[in-house]
Amino acid sequence: MSDRIRVLVADDQALIRTGFMTIIGAQPDMAAVGECGDGRQAVELAGRLKPDVVVMDVRMPVLDGIAATRQLAGAGVAHPVKVLVVTTFNLDEYVYEALRAGASGFLLKDAPPAQLLNGIRTVASGAALLAPEVTRQLVGRYAARIRPPAGDSDGGPLTPRELEVLKLIATGLSNSEIAAELVISHETVKTYVSRILTKLDLRDRVQAVVYAYRTGLVA
Repeated sequence: MSDRIRVLVADDQALIRTGFMTIIGAQPDMAAVGECGDGRQAVELAGRLKPDVVVMDVRMPVLDGIAATRQLAGAGVAHPVKVLVVTTFNLDEYVYEALRAGASGFLLKDAPPAQLLNGIRTVASGAALLAPEVTRQLVGRYAARIRPPAGDSDGGPLTPRELEVLKLIATGLSNSEIAAELVISHETVKTYVSRILTKLDLRDRVQAVVYAYRTGLVA
């Protein structure tokens, strides 16, 4: 099991937990190591089971998914755990808070099984995953709240080209889509993304999206 991705599932709906556990457990490169129905249990089990990824629901009893994510992956956590938050469209008001709490990925519950599995693999690899639909919902409904007052925008130490790439990341485009948009190679985009994260001292792509919103770089 040492070479498998260890996954913990936290969701207060037993049928969904069972479905996720079954799908995950059937993968040769994954191991479903545990499940629970509330955020407090998720934090406790993560400490004992040492999962590579926690698939986390948002709305749960005792401790909600955002608070649990903050305890597992938030700022100042000594050994952060990768968290993939899975929720429904009617919970999209929590997207921004979950990302700020330290989530490495965000998917919708109606995503097909293949997308969930890809999300787990992506997050486990150290990359970040943010469903384009979620990004667009965030921009459309919450940009005004996230964005600072006019005049506060700050691109920091980024070059004009890096700022351009960051803005495209924030609109939900993948590296391949950014490459097509800017007519540059996929590898060049990866280099730009790496530089952006390094210069801004950001952990991953998701934090880059939050940074873009908070500094007003997204129009």
